[in-house]
Amino acid sequence: MSAEAVLEKITALLGPHGCIVEAAARAPYEHGPRYGAGAALCVARPADIAEAAELMRLCAADRISIIPQGANTGLVGASSPDTSGRQLVLSMERIKGVIDIDPVDGVIQAWAGTRLSDLNQALEPHGLCFPIDLGADPSVGGMLAANTGGARLIRYGDVRHNTLGLQALLMQPPGELLELGNRLRKNNTGPDWKQLFIGTAGSYGIVTQAVLRAHPLPRQRATALVVPSSPEAALRLLQDAEREFADFLSAFEGMSQNALEAVLRHLPQAIAPFSPMPPYALLIELSSSASANEQFNLEQLFMSWLERHFDDAIVDAVVDKPDTLWRLRHAISDSVKQEGKVVAFDISVPRSRMPAFREEALALIARDFAGADVYDFGHWGDGGVHFNIAIAPAQQEHFPPPRIDALRTAIYDMVVHGYQGSFSAEHGIGPFNQHYYDRYQGQAQRQLAARMQPVFDPHYLLGNTRFG
Repeated sequence: MSAEAVLEKITALLGPHGCIVEAAARAPYEHGPRYGAGAALCVARPADIAEAAELMRLCAADRISIIPQGANTGLVGASSPDTSGRQLVLSMERIKGVIDIDPVDGVIQAWAGTRLSDLNQALEPHGLCFPIDLGADPSVGGMLAANTGGARLIRYGDVRHNTLGLQALLMQPPGELLELGNRLRKNNTGPDWKQLFIGTAGSYGIVTQAVLRAHPLPRQRATALVVPSSPEAALRLLQDAEREFADFLSAFEGMSQNALEAVLRHLPQAIAPFSPMPPYALLIELSSSASANEQFNLEQLFMSWLERHFDDAIVDAVVDKPDTLWRLRHAISDSVKQEGKVVAFDISVPRSRMPAFREEALALIARDFAGADVYDFGHWGDGGVHFNIAIAPAQQEHFPPPRIDALRTAIYDMVVHGYQGSFSAEHGIGPFNQHYYDRYQGQAQRQLAARMQPVFDPHYLLGNTRFG
């Protein structure tokens, strides 16, 4: 069947507002924020689940590949079409809205196209929140497809740990709606099938709605930017904070001198927290849903803890309003982009080996890739590192694509083989990481995935990630 005939069928099904064909209107859906730039056959925007299911049946019959897309904020190209012009982008942006909030059960049920900001806006009057903390504003479906983590994972876990149930459309049988789980916190009745749809980029089915755990809104927050006396001292502070504050510890982030100085250069309203800037700083946050009183005041407890560690593990510290300090942390990614060509790494290593990894990786860059500047930051609380590198314009001629590929491979080899870490801590696989998945994932696991994926999608029409 010709492309024109296919487009006529899709337009007849979805209507003129549900099928975007013009190149200029398609463009925002065809380009990811970091990687992924292609050309779609069209952008399909179903208005409800019935339209989405019928669209999948149409695509299955005509062997049309589908690229599911939420808010298009992913960083590995998983929601972008290739350059063939034959893939259909299935945008869930019209299937949105909060279905139900149950404050007693502590859950929120929402359609896949609902944004994270809209979830929290709906939950706030109930004294609740969905505590996935990101610089972007993803959709519910996108968060599940990528198993989003964020800066407060140390306390709340990732999306996988906060999903009680979901609904998904299958490609086999085409358009069948599958209900998995519900709002129960305890349900041990066999395999937890919903997990197959979390973190797999839509390759097993398209998430249409989810039941998510909500958490009490913090009533107290205490935040400080801390200069550790050494990398090893940072780990001692982490351990001691976990012992001292237990579940009140909600974030333990790290930021290098280069990363903070990039923010000061490119964020006009930013005020330098230290002068001069230290080699490394930790953003530590405590939070509680309990009201402050004379017996329990987090800020006073935090100040006392900080004072006890001065001249031992802490060299300097700034205590400020949480929003002020978090603004510095969340501005790093955009600031580093302005330093030059970014070579980004989303990696993780065991927490105990964070200092050793950082020291070895910095030495590797200085020795073998001079001219590349490291602007690293990340989540010491969970072992995640955004080991981002920027190549200034004056140095870019010395970094052709083969040398950048060599840089990536050198860092990933170190992470996976040297530190038993992950080449993708939060962002997923997608086309950008497919080569590294094939390189590092164990053969037995890939063989199992090769048998499983065709069960859900026998003609490999869903998504652009291959797990087998």
